[in-house]
Amino acid sequence: MAVALITGASRGIGAAIATTLAQQGYKVVVNHRASAPLAEDLVATIAAAGGEAVSIQGDVTKADDVTSMVDQVKERWGSVDVLVHNALTPYDITSFADMSWEQLGGKVDTELRAAFLTTKAVVPGMIARGSGRLIYLSALLSRKPRNGMITLGTAKAALDQFVRYVALELAPNGITANLVAPTTVEGALSAGLVSAERLKAIAASIPMGRLAKPGEVANTVAYLASDASGFTTGHYIPVSGGFGME
Repeated sequence: MAVALITGASRGIGAAIATTLAQQGYKVVVNHRASAPLAEDLVATIAAAGGEAVSIQGDVTKADDVTSMVDQVKERWGSVDVLVHNALTPYDITSFADMSWEQLGGKVDTELRAAFLTTKAVVPGMIARGSGRLIYLSALLSRKPRNGMITLGTAKAALDQFVRYVALELAPNGITANLVAPTTVEGALSAGLVSAERLKAIAASIPMGRLAKPGEVANTVAYLASDASGFTTGHYIPVSGGFGME
């Protein structure tokens, strides 16, 4: 049975991904930074439905935490077959005019640091086995700018290119690396930073007339985690109700 590690999985999109993968038979690692009660509740819910899950605390921007987390997974289940890097590092909503370098540079640093550390930790085992799935949560903002979202959009654009290089280098090892890029998602932490009026305007701008649902993002991740996606790598896949058309 394959093992899936989901970072930032105690709530929102991450919890939906963990639940969906558990339903499909994966052993699920619910990573959290400081949400132990929520993570344990999710593990209990998965177990009650017949799945297997474990909660592991760890800050994905800290190398020691990431190493410890992956070591715990190896001790318990032997491998990480699927990494879903979903954890969202903090950012400010601001204009360029009001933004400091610390706001922009700080967000780019934490975004790439977390992706780098988690990828570095799981890839050696994947190379040894000759297979693996790396899936990263980007955002439509990396290609579709929106006022006030310069820090997040720029950081996610950097993540997008990082993942393409990882995909290129690891393809000969049977490892895929892909990006899932939702528009604003109902109930997500990022949605909570936007006013209700602004959320209505965002929904109205989407051809399907609504925000994305966590389960729709989770289903796209589940496809990329599966054997069915074995020849898909280096791709950026919008979950946007048509707003991300190119």
